[in-house]
Amino acid sequence: MKNDKAFSIKKLVELFIVSLKLGLTSFGGPTAHLGYFHEEYVRKRKWMDEKGYADLVALAQFLPGPASSQVGMGIGVARAGVVGGLVSFLGFTMPSVVALILFATLLVDSDVSEAGWLHGLKIVAVAIVAHAVLGMAKNLTPDFKRKAIALLALVVTLLWQTAFTQVGVIILAGLVGLWLFNVHDSPGTDSSRFLVSKKAGIVCLTVFFTLLGMLPLLRELTGSYWVAVFDSFYRSGALVFGGGHVVLPLLEQELVPVGWIGSESFLAGYGATQAVPGPLFTFAAYLGAVMNGWQGGLFATVAIFLPAFLLIIGALPFWDILRNHPKVKGAVMGVNAAVIGILLSALYHPIWTSSILRAEDFALAAILFSMLTFWKLPPWIVVLVGAVGGTLLSIW
Repeated sequence: MKNDKAFSIKKLVELFIVSLKLGLTSFGGPTAHLGYFHEEYVRKRKWMDEKGYADLVALAQFLPGPASSQVGMGIGVARAGVVGGLVSFLGFTMPSVVALILFATLLVDSDVSEAGWLHGLKIVAVAIVAHAVLGMAKNLTPDFKRKAIALLALVVTLLWQTAFTQVGVIILAGLVGLWLFNVHDSPGTDSSRFLVSKKAGIVCLTVFFTLLGMLPLLRELTGSYWVAVFDSFYRSGALVFGGGHVVLPLLEQELVPVGWIGSESFLAGYGATQAVPGPLFTFAAYLGAVMNGWQGGLFATVAIFLPAFLLIIGALPFWDILRNHPKVKGAVMGVNAAVIGILLSALYHPIWTSSILRAEDFALAAILFSMLTFWKLPPWIVVLVGAVGGTLLSIW
């Protein structure tokens, strides 16, 4: 019994060290993260076979939330159970959370509201989101129907900018996809091979939906600031389809209009998030720290990642059933198309309208976009060039 316990602890320590190494070195966004995971977990350590990894990636793409983080959690679960999923998440996420909380502290403690490098980081956000939209649109809107859904989502989210618009657009797109698309692929016969009981899955899914429905009510009934903050970050993390970039418009609608954070600081933090390794969702750590110090950064991080953890644990026992259902696939196709429209809306407002103020700003944005799209340079280099470029423009 003691040997089994010691072996389990050894597994958890090893899992934490490996995921921490990935958290310190995984630059490049969700797609790059999946490549790092495959190299480390599948090819090098053989903790998972190719089929199991492909199943896990497919599930993470199907669920809302940060796909790379959910894949990391799933690998942890496969290696050492639910606790392993938590340990894997902590290792992969910790480096960027610490870095962004430190950056937020610097921003709050210094009078940098007019700094040129800060404006440069806002222009970086223009290039990063434009690059993300271009890449995602090729895969998510390949035909006329999905292009039409994306256009409708763009128009609606631009003309009616409320806290509930994006949620309504996502739900409507799912219903339209359910109606328009009926995908009949050959059903898979292999099991996903992730050993989580259906009872544990049902508990996690129940907690997920209970919090999603009850937090807004508790927010209204209690008037508590901390409940409101947790609700905003939790809801944003629960409704993100299509990748980490989509969290930008959701968080902007939740935080900026109520005055919890200014538009300048919001976009500067988003630019800084591109310069650190790890998941884009750690942007929440920066936002929480600007609002409420390092404690707020940790609080916001827990709130935004909790839905992802509950969903991946909850869905694992049922993934083999869901992934082969044609109606479910159709709904996901509709939602993914709407994501493109939501991102385009965010690219215009608040990103473009508050960042591109003159011809020189547009020129810098074009250079940064080219560095990402044509020269394939790492995001941290683009961020550095943007900060230097913004400084130069401020003394132009």
